[in-house]
Amino acid sequence: MTIQPSRAVDATLAANQSRVLSAKRVFTGTTGTHLSDSSVVIVDGQIAWVGSTTGLPAEYAQLPVTDYGDATILPGLIETHAHLASYTRVAQPDVTDPTFHDKSWETLSSVKIARQLASLGVTSVQSLGAAAYVDVALREAINVGLIAGPRIVAAGPPVTLTGGHGWNSGGETDSIPEILHQVREHHKAGADVIKVMATGGFMSHSTCPWNAQFTTEEFKALIDDAHRLGKRVASHAHGTQGIARVTEAGIDFIAHASFVDLDGQTRFDPRVADEIARKGIFTDSSSVPVYPEVDGPEGAPIVWRLYEHGVLLTPGHDIGAVYPASAYTFGLKQLEAAGLPRGEILVAATSRAAAAIGYSGITGVLAPGFAADVIVATGDPLANLDALDSLQEVIIGGRTFDREYVAPFDPEVRLARDVAAPGGPNDKRADWIAKQQRVAEHPIVHV
Repeated sequence: MTIQPSRAVDATLAANQSRVLSAKRVFTGTTGTHLSDSSVVIVDGQIAWVGSTTGLPAEYAQLPVTDYGDATILPGLIETHAHLASYTRVAQPDVTDPTFHDKSWETLSSVKIARQLASLGVTSVQSLGAAAYVDVALREAINVGLIAGPRIVAAGPPVTLTGGHGWNSGGETDSIPEILHQVREHHKAGADVIKVMATGGFMSHSTCPWNAQFTTEEFKALIDDAHRLGKRVASHAHGTQGIARVTEAGIDFIAHASFVDLDGQTRFDPRVADEIARKGIFTDSSSVPVYPEVDGPEGAPIVWRLYEHGVLLTPGHDIGAVYPASAYTFGLKQLEAAGLPRGEILVAATSRAAAAIGYSGITGVLAPGFAADVIVATGDPLANLDALDSLQEVIIGGRTFDREYVAPFDPEVRLARDVAAPGGPNDKRADWIAKQQRVAEHPIVHV
């Protein structure tokens, strides 16, 4: 007997529509590509053809055409460093004991952030830390069509020390056997990437962001086992000590790369940067804003120095932890303020970001065989990144994404209410520097 699906459940996704998109400009996601008066053909959720509109092959001539005129068609943008359940910080269920709903509330919160990012043209997101594997559940819900959203690369709970940065997500571990168990448990739960907290963090109590949380040998054990299982490894790393250790151990991706030295001061290390570049380690551009002794746009000097040393930079904004989803294009503009060329920024946000999250050959490029993850920007983002703030369409896997309204990002408002920002009342780094100064001024005299 053939088992029939329940009639109580409607089809989850609309059928893919084959179509032609045309515009004055097409940016394919690779260096130096800016096609004029061109078209992109989408068939069954994939890119079938890209080229001059006048050269459209006859086999696609009968497909419906959307001509966007003075616009730019480009690959969907990619966020390489997000924490999707951030609404749990500001809202809780209005019930007597909200803890009954922790997992479900985290999951529903992650849906909101993911959809906000997609509404802004971010069609793929690397989730680098989520309690209870809610990002894995979200990925699966999107994949089977329960909800519409971006592609999700999920890490689940970050691996950290007992009481270490991000301990409350559930990935605490204290020895190589425990580390291996965590890696294998993440594999069993369906994580795409293993996230390790290489150093302490500014948003966890007394975890010392300048100190490494594991030895080089422990990092190597984690990375080797993850690679054995076909998993990439990403690390949170503010301190130079931790950055150097994960680089030596063979990490795939470094988040932050803030170069906070053991004395609590920001101090770029060119030798470590050169090794990151030599090994081809992808590095996101997010740094906790406004470090002491760093002038100009947020994090700009560090980002520029990394770029100068040939590090493979990607846009990673710590969405959900430091910045809201609405800050995505603000972060791209900060890269430009740091001195990076617009073409470099757009490559970083598309094809390079895809490679960084394990999506090489899948998305990030407008070319035959790639997923039809496409955005249409009013104007020309290679002339002005503000064009990315005015999108005419977002397409994920060949389907038009029904965008939500997202209020524009206001950096002054965010910094005013972010009490955990460096220099604010919860700044453990400022406490550490003050302590070191007191020690220097009042040394202990041994008689």
